[in-house]
Amino acid sequence: MNVAAADPPAAVGPRGGVDLGGTKIQTVVVDAEHEVLGEARRPTPTTGDPSGVAAEISACMCDAAEDAGLATSELEHVGVGSPGSIDARAGTVSSASNLPGWAHLTYELGSALADELGTPVALGNDVQVATDAEVRLGAGRGHQSVLGVFWGTGVGGGIVLDGKAWHGQGAAGEIGHVCVQMRDGLRCPCGRLGCMEAYAGRGAMERRARELHALGAPTKLLKITRKKGRDRMTSGVWEKALKKKDPLADELIRDAVTALGAGVASVVNVLDIEVVILGGGLGVRLGEPYADKIAVAMAPHLFNDQRPPPVLVAALGDLGGAIGASLLTPGEPA
Repeated sequence: MNVAAADPPAAVGPRGGVDLGGTKIQTVVVDAEHEVLGEARRPTPTTGDPSGVAAEISACMCDAAEDAGLATSELEHVGVGSPGSIDARAGTVSSASNLPGWAHLTYELGSALADELGTPVALGNDVQVATDAEVRLGAGRGHQSVLGVFWGTGVGGGIVLDGKAWHGQGAAGEIGHVCVQMRDGLRCPCGRLGCMEAYAGRGAMERRARELHALGAPTKLLKITRKKGRDRMTSGVWEKALKKKDPLADELIRDAVTALGAGVASVVNVLDIEVVILGGGLGVRLGEPYADKIAVAMAPHLFNDQRPPPVLVAALGDLGGAIGASLLTPGEPA
């Protein structure tokens, strides 16, 4: 896969990238021209604590390096895109609520991985680095203001303004926690009520599907999950259920699109960005038809409805987050 860009200047040697998600850990090794030399994927642990997640990241990065014919110590550096609040200089991740044991603590992920991999490690927010990759190498090229919407286990956002990533105080872009239901809202994995993620995050949708099925709602979602040998309703499970016209999957995805429309439009009203890029496991898998549905759902909520931003599907696909992470520079803010 070649996603060469004219700028910034290429790195000298091969480097690694890690996309840490609530469902999977995706790793890549890329060369100076951003071409993928090796890749690997492992499930994200569902139990344990941050040290267990770090161990699985390290193992997955070793897998990708082996696929590229390298040792991790030969990599110029490894970048990690992680959910949660990131302190890139301190190398810490805090409040990663979709990861086991990580909701209310801070963990020194950077130093833990650097010790295991034998190379410097840089940290950035998972969605922000994926958004940056799309701006530099993918669907966002040529745009100065971009909102990345990554629809997966949760709903994450990345923001680029005037051609530069906007980090705020380390937790910018948490669009999944825009409130879309003021009263009697569903409970989000973050613990609050009415967040967009409570309606559109794959994890929250699965919880809701299981609750409704236990109350008698018919669905093929659980059967498809078992048949695929999964313990969670992955994006592929939802896609197959939709193709089978499963009524519960259709209802919950419609609710998700409605919530995404309201939440994303609210962010657009504040930032007035040029383009929205839809990524994440569900976003990429469901693709352009659902990007169009989200654009339609946004329309009633847009203040500047004469100039709605286009909603484009992330061009770098499943590897975009890991490629974006490989662009990070150790010791600098993401």
